[in-house]
Amino acid sequence: MNAASPPAAGALTLDAEALYAELKRAVQALLAAGPQPTHLVGVASGGAWLAERLQRELGLPGQAGVVASTLHRDDYAQRGLSASAAQTRLPFEVDGAHILLVDDVLYTGRTLRAVLNELFDHGRPASVRLAVLVDRGGRELPVAADAAAVRLPLPPQQSFELTRGEDGRFGFVLLEHGRPVEAAR
Repeated sequence: MNAASPPAAGALTLDAEALYAELKRAVQALLAAGPQPTHLVGVASGGAWLAERLQRELGLPGQAGVVASTLHRDDYAQRGLSASAAQTRLPFEVDGAHILLVDDVLYTGRTLRAVLNELFDHGRPASVRLAVLVDRGGRELPVAADAAAVRLPLPPQQSFELTRGEDGRFGFVLLEHGRPVEAAR
């Protein structure tokens, strides 16, 4: 796939829309092969954007859910609760539900651990699967995506931030030490 090329000399090119198209195909396949009904739930905030668009474009009934990891993060004491923190919204009964979590970037697995804890605060799902836009490796917990549009390892000091334009199109900002690459150099 030409949507991503490995970092070379500090440069990284990612076509977020091409990756989204690949994710959409993977989610269609997971939904077709999985139990019915399956509810899409996006991890706040990038995953929620993806789930919302997938729900609409795949013509799925209802609304995609949103799950926030804020209150279950293992670094909550250091980070606290920001004023802009997303809230969990699950427009279906979680007990016995089949859930397909959608996230933008999978890294250590710690956010997913927190998300699963949040889901279980709302009930006991029958199954939970995971689809991500980018799997960047670096796992610290035994978490794996059922589908990833691309697997692209990054050095620990670099990360991605998914962006969404006013037209709904996705893009990426490459961060180094938490700052956009242009500002980090």
